[in-house]
Order: sequence, then structure tokens, then C-alpha cells
Amino acid sequence: MKCKILHESRGRIRVRFCIKRMSLRQADIAEYALSAVAGVTRVQVFDRTCDAVIAYTCDRAVIIQKLSRFSFDDEQNTALVPEQTGRELSREYENKLAGAVMRRLINKFVLPVPFRRVISVFRAAKYIFRGIKCLLQGRLEVSVLDATAIGVSILRSDFDTAGSVMFLLDVGDILDEWTHRKSIDDLARTMSLGVEHVWTKTADGQEILIPVNEVCRGDVIIVRTGSMIPLDGKVISGDAMVNQASMTGESVPVHKSEGAYVYAGTVVEDGECTLCVENTAGGGRYDRIVKMIEESEKMKSAAEDRASHLADRLVPWSLGGTLLTWLITRNVTKALSILMVDFSCALKLAMPISVLSAMRDCSREGITVKGGRFMEAVAEADTIVFDKTGTLTHSSPRVADIITFGSRDKDEMLRLAACLEEHYPHSIANAVVAEAARKGLVHEEFHSKVEYVVAHGISSTVNGERVLIGSYHFIIEDEKCTPPEDRIFRHLPKEYSHLYLAIGGEVAAVIFIEDPLRKEAADVIKQLHENGISRVVMMTGDNVRTARAVAEKVGVDEYFAEVLPEDKAAFIRAEHEAGRKVIMIGDGVNDSPALSEADAGIAISTGAAIAREIADITISADDLYALVELKQLSNALMSRISWNYRTIIGFNGGLIALGVLGVLPPATSALLHNASTLAIGLKSTTRLKS
Repeated sequence: MKCKILHESRGRIRVRFCIKRMSLRQADIAEYALSAVAGVTRVQVFDRTCDAVIAYTCDRAVIIQKLSRFSFDDEQNTALVPEQTGRELSREYENKLAGAVMRRLINKFVLPVPFRRVISVFRAAKYIFRGIKCLLQGRLEVSVLDATAIGVSILRSDFDTAGSVMFLLDVGDILDEWTHRKSIDDLARTMSLGVEHVWTKTADGQEILIPVNEVCRGDVIIVRTGSMIPLDGKVISGDAMVNQASMTGESVPVHKSEGAYVYAGTVVEDGECTLCVENTAGGGRYDRIVKMIEESEKMKSAAEDRASHLADRLVPWSLGGTLLTWLITRNVTKALSILMVDFSCALKLAMPISVLSAMRDCSREGITVKGGRFMEAVAEADTIVFDKTGTLTHSSPRVADIITFGSRDKDEMLRLAACLEEHYPHSIANAVVAEAARKGLVHEEFHSKVEYVVAHGISSTVNGERVLIGSYHFIIEDEKCTPPEDRIFRHLPKEYSHLYLAIGGEVAAVIFIEDPLRKEAADVIKQLHENGISRVVMMTGDNVRTARAVAEKVGVDEYFAEVLPEDKAAFIRAEHEAGRKVIMIGDGVNDSPALSEADAGIAISTGAAIAREIADITISADDLYALVELKQLSNALMSRISWNYRTIIGFNGGLIALGVLGVLPPATSALLHNASTLAIGLKSTTRLKS
């Protein structure tokens, strides 16, 4: 690509692409392709001038070489551009804003006075109709104030004031909508879904794990308990209970059997289904996320609800104050000054924008939040409950050793265990599969249908014999498998978690799982205490000995061992009855009831899909400091909302007072009111933490 260097300084270069016109798509390609260069810290591409500003820390020659080889048609460059970038949205509202300003200038300085008056009356009809419609519905809202102010100005033949008010309202509406849409767009683009793998079924009945983006229309895939349905399709066999909360908002699972349609993003809570793919990956992903965010806005925090209700309650006071001012002063100008200022716009704009911006800040830190009320719940929470495995310990535990009984081969037992465990992703299951992969053990499908028993284990049949893998409670106590008469079995090393494999009713092997603590766990719990959490509880299905050792190392206030999923949920219900706000964090299918019960359920991103679906918040698995970040951002959000309240009430109250005293004319009051609303809205879009 031929480019011209316009300006250059240390670590910064401005170039112009030598083309006549640059489309929005080309601007995006250039921006993302140049941003992908190692050492480039920031890129801005201006499509109107065909310019690009590049900030870099690498060698200048690298930038020049990239520019010389750059092509808009290169598939590697186009592949870097996401489904939505925000550039088209910004252009849409830039054009709307420019159009509003141009119409105002033409109306004020070009058209003759009679035409201006006719246009003002015509435009005023829209606002007056809105106000009348609102009154007919029995509501007193901001549209009534706007209609009254514009109508009175028109009746007084004060067309300049009416025109100014309508222009400011138009600009305010455009900027409000732009800010809101941009907040949703920014948040949606940071919530990357990532590429997942799916089990596909070949013509000869084999199951193969492949990337979801390699799946074609008509392919057959299998989804089992706890897994997310990655693509839209029709069920061709099997029965499953599917959680469709992400699509319909209804948390009660829906039964799906042969012939039923299932949707990407929903989760199999129980059972399994084989489906024929009808829509492949990528189609409408961004739209689905936007829909989820817009739905999440319905989950407003109590603070947002208070702001909305307060705004509506203030409208009658504004109308009453206007009437009272006119009765006392008989001055229409002073009375209109009250109508030009209302608290509703700023209150109804600033609070939702603050929440959306907070959700966007969370997303930048690897935290996905499904609604404002969950951040408020985190801010108010005084108790946090941790599941142990995959949360306080690493989400990728390791296989330390395997012991076998009855002269069975270790590798064969590991191969069999991996063959079963790979169907139900969980931290311990992943450890078994990873160990088999490390040893180069190929575990092709040679068993019958796999059945998952929540919080216990897995059951299947191999060569006519029933094979079980799971906890001691599941294998020995529930299934009554015969333990070996072996001293080694009676003295298993206590520093490991134990996974039992039974074949034909007899224990065949025990897999030792090393469950290393997260190095940051103790510091995270300390910081959570410092940020307002008074009680940290750990709950685990492990034995008392293991639970005690972990609890002592990380510094939790309480711990509970050998608990079942229903025990965790019951504990949270008891805390609610005691008046506590509770956060629950977990990563497995067995954590789902507790995640649903908590005021804010938090799932680890690498955990089971059903946990992520049911959870209100999902955090990155990189480290637990995301929890501290979430708590701090939630606290900062509530502080910002309080600041918005004080500023809006104080500033607009001052404008009303100055208008009643005759210091400010109505048009100036309207200008300052709209400017303050915009300023507070823009302030609410800024990052909560610098």
C-alpha cells in the first residue's frame, strides 16, 4: 500500500493512505491490522481523510515495512476485524448531530421569519402530542414539562425560545441515545464468546472433538449434561432438559426431545441430545450479546429504580412550582424557567449509563456481569462462599499418581478414565484427560452411553461390564462396589484428592489428584475483608482433613467439608434468613443450585457451562484478583451513583432558584440544564477506577 508520511515524532507517526476514498470497512481493517503489529500501542484511523496515527515502541522500520506490505484485501488482515467495531454506530450519530445543527443554522439565519414560525409550530406539535398522550395515560413525566414549556412559548409568540428549546431537546435526545447505544456496543464487543470445541458424530458412529468454527451446516453434534449448546439445530435423538434463560429469561429448564429446536447459548441441565446443526458459528453472535445486555438492563439495581421513581415523582412538583411562581409573580418568564429545568432527564440517563459503564469496566478486567442489580448485590454483600476445587485451588489440578488393583495396567486404567471424563468438563475431569494426553494415550470411544450423576461421578458400560468413576461416597457407599483387600487402599496418601475407578462392581484403580492452591488465594481473601466482606466461607465435597488444611492456608473464617450441592444452597438460604447478603463462587455443575440461590452467583470462566449460564457474574480463570476488582468496581459504582444524585439535585435546584429570581432567562436555563445532563452522562461513561 502506498502511503505518505504527514508528520512524525518520537514513537508516533501520521500517514495518509494514497487512495481517493476510504470506506468504514477499510478503516477498520487498517486499524485492527496495524494494532496487531508487535510494539504498536495505539492506532487511530480517520476514514474521511484517509489518515492513520500510529503510536509505537518498536523499531520504526517495522512500522514502515508493515505499511508497505499492507493490503485491504489480505485475508489475514480482514480476519482480524471483529463482527462489530463501533465505527458505523459513531458515524450514524455524528451524521444525526451534524444534521440537527445544520437545520438549526438554516432555520435561524437563512429562512424568513414567517417560515421559521410555521416550522416551529409544526415541530412543536410532536412534543405537545407526546405530553398530551402522557397525560391521557395518567402519567406526569418529563414529556409533559417539555410540552408545557414549548406550548406556552408558542402561545406567547416567543418562537425563538420555543425553537431553542426544541433544538436543545433534539440534540439532547441524540446525545443520550448515542451515549446509551455506545455503552451497550462497547460492552458487547468486550464480551468475546471465544472459540469452543464440540463433539461431532461421524458416519461410522465415532465421536470427535473439533473446534466449533469447523462445524458445517448439517453436521451432527452431541451435547451432554452441564455443557452449552454451541450452535442452533434440531434434535435428532436423545432427551435433555435445557436451560434457555439466555434466550427467554425463563430459568425453568425446558424438555427437548427428537424434533425439537435448540438454540446456541442455552445449556443442557440434565440428559443429552444429538442435534443436526442448522446455523453455524458466527451468525448473529454480536446481536445475541446485545440482546442479552439489553435484557440485563431490565435487571435494574435498586439505585436505578430509585432514580427512575424519583424522577417521575419530581415532575408534579415542577409543574406545581411553575404554577405557584406564576400566581405569585405574574411573570411568565420566571415561571417558564422552572419548566426548562427538570431532574428527570439527568436522573434517568446518568444512572443506567453509570451501570452500563461499570459493566464495561468489569468486562475489560475479564468479568462478565448480567445486570446492574448484581453489582449492587456485590457492593452490599457481607458474606462470600467459595467452592474449593477450581476456585481457591487451581482450575487445572494435576494427576499425581495412579494405583491399580488386580494386576491392572496403570496406563489402561488412565485411558479408560480419560475416555469417560472427557465428556463432562470439570477441573478434575480435565486433569485426567490432560494426563492421558501428556502420556500419549489415545482413548477412542469404546463404551456405551455415558451417564453423569451430579456431584458424584460417571457411569457407563465397557465390554459388557459396568464402569464407574467418581468419589468414595459414590463408588463405595452408593454403588456398593467392593474395595480391594489391600493395605495400600486402606492407607491412601492424605495430601491428595482421590478419584475411584470401578469395573464390574470392584474398585480397579485410584487416581491421586494434586489440587494446588492458588498462590494469590490468601491475599485475595485478605483484600476482600478490607473491601467490606466480613465473612468468608469455604464449602467442599472433600473430606474434613483436606478442607481443614486448605482453610488454614488461605485464611477463611469458616469451612464445611463433605457437603452436597443441596447443602450449599441450604446454607445460603439460612444466611438470607439471618439478614445477610451472600455471594457464591464456584465452577462445577454441583455448584449450580448455590449459584442460583445467592444474591450474586459468580462462576469461573473455565468451569462447567451450566454454572456459567446460571451464574450472574463470570470471572476469568487467570487469577482470583478479579474478585477484588469486582468488589472495588461495585463499591465505586455505588459511590458514583450517590455523587450523581447530589450533583443533579444540587445543580438543577440552583438553576430553578436563579430562574425564579429572574437571573436566568428560560432559554439559558434550558441550555445549562441540557449541558449539565450531557456532562453528567459523559462523566458517568468514564472509567470507575483511573
